[in-house]
Amino acid sequence: MNEIIQSLFDRKSIRAFEERPIEADKKRLIFQAAAQAPTAGNQQMYTILDITDPALKQALSVTCDNQPFIATAPMVLVFCADCKKWYDAYRSIGLEARLPGVGDLLLAVTDTAIAAQNAVTAAQSLGIGSCYIGDILENCEEQRRLLNLPDYVVPACMAVFGYPTQQQMSRPKPQRCQLQHIVHENTYCSMDGDELREMFAYKSGVRSYEDWLASFCNRKYNSDFSREMSRSVKVYLEQFHE
Repeated sequence: MNEIIQSLFDRKSIRAFEERPIEADKKRLIFQAAAQAPTAGNQQMYTILDITDPALKQALSVTCDNQPFIATAPMVLVFCADCKKWYDAYRSIGLEARLPGVGDLLLAVTDTAIAAQNAVTAAQSLGIGSCYIGDILENCEEQRRLLNLPDYVVPACMAVFGYPTQQQMSRPKPQRCQLQHIVHENTYCSMDGDELREMFAYKSGVRSYEDWLASFCNRKYNSDFSREMSRSVKVYLEQFHE
C-alpha cells in the first residue's frame, strides 16, 4: 500500500488538538492542495473562508450545534459553494447572464466538497488532523449574518484542523461498511431488510440491531438539528432562480 492510500486509510475525525498553531507554510500548502482539486470546467466554484477571529470562531461553535472544540481549533475553514463570482464576472462586461439556478449550485457544491477533501487529505499527510462540521448548514440566517454571505453563496461544508492530541491519535478509527454493500455494478440495487441489517449490524455493538437503529434514528435523522438543517438548506435553495 503506497503512502497516499495508507494516509486515506489512517485518516479519522479529530476533535481535540494540541495548543500549537499550524505553521504558515503548512497552512499555505493546505490551501494550495485545495485549489488543485478537480473542478467542473476549471471554474473552481468555491470560496474558502479562513476564520481567524476568535470571536467568530466562538460564535460558529455555538451556531454549529454547540461544539466547543470549534472555538479552540487552530484552523477553521468554511468552504462556500460560490455561484456569485462567475455571475458577477459575466455581468461586469455587460453580458445578459441568467440568474444562478439549482443546477449551478449542485455543481458548485461538488466542486467545493472535492476542494475540502483535498485540504483534509493534504493536512493528514502533514500530520495535521481535521474534522468536518456538517452543522454549518444549520441556522441559515445566522450563518449568513456571521459570515457576511451574499445571495448565491452557500456554506457547503466546514472543517477544523490542528495537531492531534496523543489520545486522539491512539483512538481507533470507526469501522466502515463492507464494499459489497456500497459498490453496486452498473445499476442501483435496493436492499431488503435482511441485507440492510447485514450492512449496519456491526454498528450496534452489544445492543440489539433494532434498539441501536431506533436510537440512531432519533438521535440523528429525526433530531431537531437535522430538521433545522433541512429547513436551512431549503432557505438557501430559494435564492436560486431559473
